[in-house]
This record gives sequence, C-alpha cells and structure tokens, in this order.
Amino acid sequence: MNDSFLHNCLFFTTNRLSRAITKIAEEEFAPTGLTPMYGYLILLVNGTPGISQKELAEKLYITPSTLTRFIDKLEGKQLVERKGQGKTVLVYPTDKGKSLEESIRDASKNLQRRYEAILGAAVSDELTKDNEMASEKLERK
Repeated sequence: MNDSFLHNCLFFTTNRLSRAITKIAEEEFAPTGLTPMYGYLILLVNGTPGISQKELAEKLYITPSTLTRFIDKLEGKQLVERKGQGKTVLVYPTDKGKSLEESIRDASKNLQRRYEAILGAAVSDELTKDNEMASEKLERK
C-alpha cells in the first residue's frame, strides 16, 4: 500500500514534528531536572507571581485539569505554591523555583540554538510563525 497520504497529511506531519522537537527539548531540559512544560510553567510563575491557574492554563494551551496535575507535582517539589483568593487559585514561585530560572532559560536557549543549527534560523522562525498562525485559525474553528 502506498503511504504517501501520510506525508501529505497535516495531522501526521505535525505529530511527527512534535515528537522530534519534544525529544530534543527533553534532552536540553534534562540538566534542570524538569520537563520542558514544567520549565516553561515555572518561568511563567516566576515572571508573574500570583498568576491564576486559569491564566496559566490559557497561556500554556492545556486543560485546567492537566494544569492542576502539573501544579501538584511542582508544589510537591517545592518549586511553586498555591494560595486561594476567594474562588480563584493563585500560583506563586518559591525561592527554590526562582533559583531554577537561569538554568531553565539556558535550557530554552540551548533548545533554540540546537533546532536552529539543524533547520537554519530563517526556517525555524518561519515554521514557528506558520505553526502559531495555523494553531490560532484551527482553534477558532
């Protein structure tokens, strides 16, 4: 059977790309002891102390229940802390979480350098912009 349909399918090709970039990202973030998603979550919390869980979920494009699991894990590692304010749950960095900022930023920069070395800076920028635009359009449906 001809498999060319896979190579012309946005669903298949974006999943393939996601697996490839995730592998590289996990390798670059390994020295931090965090997954890339946890690292970026900590950067958001460090940058906006008292950010709501709702806003974090929106910024990371994940469901509230997934975010709750992430926060549970990071709170267990004493990297963030939650405080209730009425019905709203706010997330704050801990000193331990703040101390990871530089290593997380380094991992993110190394990730970008690595994929730019493979794809080229222009292709990387264009691919990022195209993915952002396509995501926005598809999410609006």
